[in-house]
Amino acid sequence: MLFIAIGLGAGVIAGIFGIGGGIVIGPALILLAKFQPQTATGTSLGALLLPVGALGAWEYWRRGHLNITASLWIALGLFVGAWFGARLAQTISGPQLQKAFAVFLVIIAIRVWIKA
Repeated sequence: MLFIAIGLGAGVIAGIFGIGGGIVIGPALILLAKFQPQTATGTSLGALLLPVGALGAWEYWRRGHLNITASLWIALGLFVGAWFGARLAQTISGPQLQKAFAVFLVIIAIRVWIKA
Protein backbone atom coordinates (compact mmCIF):
# COMPACT_ATOMS: atom_id res chain seq x y z
CA MET A 1 0.00 0.00 0.00
CA LEU A 2 2.89 2.38 0.72
CA PHE A 3 4.19 2.02 -2.83
CA ILE A 4 0.74 2.63 -4.31
CA ALA A 5 0.38 5.76 -2.15
CA ILE A 6 3.80 7.00 -3.27
CA GLY A 7 2.85 6.37 -6.90
CA LEU A 8 -0.49 8.16 -6.53
CA GLY A 9 1.12 11.15 -4.87
CA ALA A 10 3.83 11.34 -7.52
CA GLY A 11 1.26 10.99 -10.29
CA VAL A 12 -0.92 13.80 -8.97
CA ILE A 13 2.04 16.13 -8.49
CA ALA A 14 3.44 15.21 -11.93
CA GLY A 15 0.04 15.89 -13.48
CA ILE A 16 -0.28 19.26 -11.76
CA PHE A 17 3.24 20.60 -12.21
CA GLY A 18 4.57 18.56 -15.13
CA ILE A 19 7.52 17.44 -13.04
CA GLY A 20 9.06 14.04 -13.23
CA GLY A 21 7.51 11.81 -10.63
CA GLY A 22 11.05 11.04 -9.49
CA ILE A 23 11.14 14.30 -7.56
CA VAL A 24 8.53 12.71 -5.31
CA ILE A 25 9.21 8.99 -5.74
CA GLY A 26 12.95 9.02 -4.95
CA PRO A 27 12.69 10.97 -1.68
CA ALA A 28 9.56 9.04 -0.65
CA LEU A 29 11.31 5.71 -1.16
CA ILE A 30 14.29 6.93 0.86
CA LEU A 31 12.31 8.56 3.68
CA LEU A 32 9.25 6.31 3.92
CA ALA A 33 10.38 2.93 2.57
CA LYS A 34 13.96 3.28 3.89
CA PHE A 35 15.55 2.44 0.51
CA GLN A 36 19.20 3.25 -0.18
CA PRO A 37 19.49 6.24 -2.58
CA GLN A 38 20.68 4.17 -5.54
CA THR A 39 17.90 1.61 -5.00
CA ALA A 40 15.33 4.41 -4.71
CA THR A 41 16.57 5.95 -7.96
CA GLY A 42 16.61 2.66 -9.84
CA THR A 43 13.14 1.78 -8.54
CA SER A 44 11.84 5.22 -9.50
CA LEU A 45 13.20 4.85 -13.04
CA GLY A 46 11.66 1.40 -13.29
CA ALA A 47 8.27 2.77 -12.25
CA LEU A 48 8.48 5.68 -14.70
CA LEU A 49 8.96 3.57 -17.81
CA LEU A 50 6.38 4.14 -20.53
CA PRO A 51 3.40 4.40 -20.58
CA VAL A 52 3.12 5.89 -17.07
CA GLY A 53 2.47 9.44 -18.31
CA ALA A 54 0.20 8.37 -21.16
CA LEU A 55 -3.13 9.30 -19.57
CA GLY A 56 -1.87 12.63 -18.26
CA ALA A 57 -0.26 13.48 -21.60
CA TRP A 58 -3.43 12.46 -23.43
CA GLU A 59 -5.49 14.89 -21.31
CA TYR A 60 -3.07 17.74 -22.03
CA TRP A 61 -3.06 16.81 -25.77
CA ARG A 62 -6.86 16.69 -25.80
CA ARG A 63 -6.95 20.29 -24.58
CA GLY A 64 -4.25 21.47 -26.99
CA HIS A 65 -1.47 21.73 -24.43
CA LEU A 66 1.05 19.15 -25.65
CA ASN A 67 3.90 19.72 -28.09
CA ILE A 68 4.48 16.20 -29.39
CA THR A 69 7.68 17.06 -31.29
CA ALA A 70 9.27 18.63 -28.20
CA SER A 71 8.11 15.68 -26.08
CA LEU A 72 9.79 13.18 -28.40
CA TRP A 73 13.09 15.09 -28.44
CA ILE A 74 13.01 15.41 -24.65
CA ALA A 75 12.27 11.68 -24.39
CA LEU A 76 15.34 10.94 -26.52
CA GLY A 77 17.46 13.10 -24.23
CA LEU A 78 15.99 11.40 -21.16
CA PHE A 79 16.64 7.98 -22.66
CA VAL A 80 20.35 8.63 -23.12
CA GLY A 81 20.75 10.96 -20.12
CA ALA A 82 19.23 8.46 -17.68
CA TRP A 83 21.84 5.91 -18.71
CA PHE A 84 24.71 8.36 -18.15
CA GLY A 85 23.20 9.51 -14.86
CA ALA A 86 22.71 5.95 -13.66
CA ARG A 87 26.35 5.13 -14.41
CA LEU A 88 27.49 8.23 -12.52
CA ALA A 89 25.21 7.50 -9.53
CA GLN A 90 26.86 4.12 -9.07
CA THR A 91 30.17 5.86 -8.33
CA ILE A 92 28.75 8.13 -5.60
CA SER A 93 28.02 7.08 -2.01
CA GLY A 94 24.43 7.02 -0.80
CA PRO A 95 24.78 9.98 1.58
CA GLN A 96 26.60 12.05 -1.08
CA LEU A 97 23.86 11.26 -3.59
CA GLN A 98 21.16 12.31 -1.11
CA LYS A 99 22.94 15.58 -0.36
CA ALA A 100 23.46 16.34 -4.04
CA PHE A 101 19.75 15.78 -4.70
CA ALA A 102 18.81 18.08 -1.82
CA VAL A 103 21.09 20.82 -3.18
CA PHE A 104 19.53 20.37 -6.63
CA LEU A 105 16.02 20.75 -5.20
CA VAL A 106 16.95 23.88 -3.22
CA ILE A 107 18.52 25.52 -6.28
CA ILE A 108 15.46 24.74 -8.40
CA ALA A 109 13.12 25.98 -5.65
CA ILE A 110 15.01 29.29 -5.37
CA ARG A 111 14.96 29.81 -9.15
CA VAL A 112 11.25 29.06 -9.37
CA TRP A 113 10.53 31.37 -6.41
CA ILE A 114 12.51 34.25 -7.93
CA LYS A 115 10.90 33.86 -11.38
CA ALA A 116 7.34 33.74 -9.95
